[in-house]
Amino acid sequence: MTTRLRPHGSLGTSRGTALYLGAVLGPGVLALPGLAAAAAGPAALVAWAAMLLLSIPVAATFAALATQRPDAGGVATFTRAAFGDRAAAVCGWWFYAVIPVGAPSAALVGAAYIADAAGLGGAGVTAIAVALLAIAFAANHIGLRLSGGAQLVLMGLLIALLAGACAAALPHFDVGNLTPFAPNGFAGVLSAAAVLFYAFSGWEAASHLSGEFTDPARQLRRVTALALAIVAAIYLALASATAGVLGPAAADSPVPLADLLAYAFGPAAGPVTAVCAGLLALGAMNTFIAGSSRLGAALARDGAMPAPLAEGVEPGRTPHRSLAVQAAATAAVLALAVVLRLDLDFLMRATSAALASVTVLACAAAVKLLHGRARWGAAFATACTAAIATALGWYLLIPLAVAALALAYLRRRAKEPERALRDGR
Repeated sequence: MTTRLRPHGSLGTSRGTALYLGAVLGPGVLALPGLAAAAAGPAALVAWAAMLLLSIPVAATFAALATQRPDAGGVATFTRAAFGDRAAAVCGWWFYAVIPVGAPSAALVGAAYIADAAGLGGAGVTAIAVALLAIAFAANHIGLRLSGGAQLVLMGLLIALLAGACAAALPHFDVGNLTPFAPNGFAGVLSAAAVLFYAFSGWEAASHLSGEFTDPARQLRRVTALALAIVAAIYLALASATAGVLGPAAADSPVPLADLLAYAFGPAAGPVTAVCAGLLALGAMNTFIAGSSRLGAALARDGAMPAPLAEGVEPGRTPHRSLAVQAAATAAVLALAVVLRLDLDFLMRATSAALASVTVLACAAAVKLLHGRARWGAAFATACTAAIATALGWYLLIPLAVAALALAYLRRRAKEPERALRDGR
C-alpha cells in the first residue's frame, strides 16, 4: 500500500506555476497548429476550443486529487486508492513510458526549428536534439530547486515571445481564410482533437510534483488556475492567428510558428523562433522528466518496479536511479526514431495514446475518490477523454503493450517468494 508522505518540498507558487506551464505549454505549439490544420482545416479552431474546455475539468480533477494525496506516485497513487495495486501499476507504467517516447519528440521538434534557423541538415537536428535532452536530464539530476528556477525564467521568456507573435499577427486576420470551414467534416475535427491532446496533456505530469510543494493544500489549486488561464489565452490566440492569418498555408508549412513570428520580427523571425523552440522543448521535458522520475521511484517503493529505483522517493530528494533509467530509455528511442525515420506525427500520436490512457484511468479513479461537483467534473473528463482517445486508433496498442508488461512484472514479482521458498528447501 502507498504510504502518504508528509510534504516538505521546496516549490513555491511561482516555480510551481512555471513547472505546470512547462508541462502543458510544450513543444507541440511548434508543430501542432500545422498538424491540426491539415486534419481539419479552419475547423481546427473548434478542436482547439473543445480541448481547452476539456482541460478545465481535467486540470481541476488532478488538482483535487493531488491536494488530497500529495505524493510522488501521482497518477499511480490515485489509481491505487481507487482500484488497487494492479491498476496503479498499469497507470504508473503508462506514464513512465511517456518520457522515452515524448521527450525525443519534444527534442526533435525544437531541434528542427533551431537547425532550420542555423541552416543545418539532418545530422544537425539529431545533434541538437541530443543536446536538448542532455540539458533537461542534467537540470533534473542537479535538483528540482534549480530545475524550477530555470523553468521560471524559461516560461517568462516564452510567454513574452508567443504573446508578441500573436499580437503582431492577429491584425492581419482575414475572415476569407476560414472558408471552407470544415473540409473534412466532423471526422477531421475529431482527428485534430486527438493529435492536439499532446498539447493539452501535462496536468497528470505535474501531479507527481505535488509532494514537492511547501504547502500543497494552499498552493495546488492556485497554481493550476494560473497555469490554465495563461495556457487558454496563448492557445486561443495562437489557434486564431494560425487559422485566420496563415489560412490554408498553415497545413503545408513545416514552421507555422516562424511564419507568425515573421509579422513581429521580420527577417529575425528565424533566430527568434529557434530561441522559442529551445524554450518550449526544454520547458516541457524539464517538467515531464521531473514528474516521471519521481513516479518511477514511487512505483519501486510500492513494489511495481524493481526496488533499487526507490532511491530518492522522499520529497526534496532527486531519484537519480530512476532518472538514469529514463535517460537510457530515452536515448534508445531517439536512436530508433532517427534510424527508422519516424516522423513527428507518429511520435506525437504515440505519446498522446499513452497520456490519454493515463488521463482516462486517473480521472475514473477520481470519480470514485472525489465527491460533489468534483466527482461530476471527473466523470465528464473521463468520458470526453475516452471519446477523443478512440480517434487514435491503432496507436492505442502501445499503452496496451505497456500494460501487459506491467502486469507481467507484477506476476513475476508475486512468484519470487514461492521460488525463494522452494530454493530454500
